[in-house]
Amino acid sequence: MHVAQARSNLLRLLPVVIFVVIAGFFAMALRSGDPSLLPSTLVGKPVPQTTFPPVEGLEQAQGTPEAGFTSADLAKGKISVVNYWASWCVPCVDEHPMLEQLKAASGVDIYGINYKDQPAAARRFLGRYGNPFTAVGTDADGRAAIDWGVYGTPETFIVNGKGDVIYKHVGPITPASLETKLLPIIAKAKAEASSPGASPKA
Repeated sequence: MHVAQARSNLLRLLPVVIFVVIAGFFAMALRSGDPSLLPSTLVGKPVPQTTFPPVEGLEQAQGTPEAGFTSADLAKGKISVVNYWASWCVPCVDEHPMLEQLKAASGVDIYGINYKDQPAAARRFLGRYGNPFTAVGTDADGRAAIDWGVYGTPETFIVNGKGDVIYKHVGPITPASLETKLLPIIAKAKAEASSPGASPKA
């Protein structure tokens, strides 16, 4: 009976322990000034099964309508980057040139997810600052962001060719984080994908 009581008490305490651990990560990230330290349960797991419809009225460079994308597009054998952004997000403006540099330096496809935004505002944003995205989808009500574990914008995910998340960056990409985190992680993932016996390749 004492064993059963102790087990019951332990189960009741488990949610509290989990909360304290997560809160500790948040506090550490806030004290360090590095939001990328926030934990992600997605790392090492497949991207959520989601469909991102196109931003209304957005056209690709060739003049064809933007079609949006799905999670299946992230599992076609190539390393890719997924970026959550919004026109009303001030840090997204600062980050935008870094996305251009990331694409130029790594050669990977970048998929943009426009978060809780108005289509006209999203189109103006990309028209003003440029469109580094291979495809742009929208998460108008923020429901997909819950599945992706998004804390806010901007957030960036690196996805391997199998569609598994291998890294999550919370907050805007900076020159330092681009050079010391994202580009090395992408380079390592490409090397692993191209090693003998590895599949799929980047």
